[in-house]
Amino acid sequence: MRDRVGERSAQLSLGLSCLGHMYSHLFAPIFYVVVLTLDTELGLSHGEAVGLIVAGNVLYGVAAPIAGWLGDRWRSTAMIGLFFVGTGGGMVLTGFAATPFQIAAALAVTGLFASIYHPVGIAWLVRNARTRGMALGINGVFGSLGPAVAALTAGILIDTWGWRSAFLVPGAVVLATGAVFFWLVYRGSIVETREDRRPDPPATSRDTARAFAVLAVTLLCSGLIYQSTQPALPKIFSERLVDVIDQGVGGVSMLVAIVYLTSGAMQVLAGHLADRYPLKTVYLSCYVLQVPFLVLAAGCGGAGLVLVAMIMVSVNVGALPAENSLVARYAPSRWRGLAFGLKFILAFGISGFGVKLEGMLYDLTGDFWWLFMVLAGIAVVGVAAAALLPTERREPIAVAAE
Repeated sequence: MRDRVGERSAQLSLGLSCLGHMYSHLFAPIFYVVVLTLDTELGLSHGEAVGLIVAGNVLYGVAAPIAGWLGDRWRSTAMIGLFFVGTGGGMVLTGFAATPFQIAAALAVTGLFASIYHPVGIAWLVRNARTRGMALGINGVFGSLGPAVAALTAGILIDTWGWRSAFLVPGAVVLATGAVFFWLVYRGSIVETREDRRPDPPATSRDTARAFAVLAVTLLCSGLIYQSTQPALPKIFSERLVDVIDQGVGGVSMLVAIVYLTSGAMQVLAGHLADRYPLKTVYLSCYVLQVPFLVLAAGCGGAGLVLVAMIMVSVNVGALPAENSLVARYAPSRWRGLAFGLKFILAFGISGFGVKLEGMLYDLTGDFWWLFMVLAGIAVVGVAAAALLPTERREPIAVAAE
């Protein structure tokens, strides 16, 4: 009976962890679509309007280690519940904001609570997963669904009811999910667990130090590329595809959604590969593939731009299952939440200034050529760093008996 309860709790935990991952990626891409109408309404330049989310993006990463530490010391389930309520509430506040300062403050609140998911939710997922790479890949699909759903629904809601509804409606959905989550915890359907269902053999201290030194560089590189690309895609599509899409926000948001849906499918494949091949090989390959497609994006236009963007974003986020497996592999289980939190200081905190980089380069040049060339150079640095990861010996996956 106890095993049955544990199995059911693990399945519900995996499902709600996936939903949480999608929700954690809603607020920023919604805002980047909203910017297409908000800059005119507020009388700001593109760079100034995009800059309103910088504090939220920085908190999204910088607060992650604190959230991870609390998840390690307190209860993961309590922290996940706080994530749902705080993130949903922050989005609702953003929908009611009236001035640039209020919008920036509400986005900061949203980023603060959304920061809980990655260190706590992914550590929670890893503990409950039997085939870690595949679980992280499926979880990654939902992470990619976040920007896709955000872009698509934001475009529809803005065209129908205005920009405020783009935050109010999804914010209410996140709050409702939080209520369901607390109910499942209260009735014992989801229980707290501290042990991995599929533990790894311990890594040497030398390999651990080397892996985290390398990851400190690669995480910053991949984060800068991701954070700069997100606000750039709606704007570059609206400028370079004027003959392909109509003048409304809906057409642009549809293309952005297609890009992120495609990248989600890539994470399933990448997770499958991470379970069967050395993590270093999978991770390094994703970095190598980013370079040429970032260069192509600098000068590409028309339908070709959409294809290039799909591949460019797919290989960027496709590295995540291997990346998260590397963190889980080299971090002691009792400190895993903190380790994932430190990861997201780099991936979403410091690299959150990638949004500022995108706005600054666009305002200076009036185009995106220099942005994507700079990002290609950052990807080259990531390739050089990833090549220095420890070489691991992979053994067949030992899946625990049902």
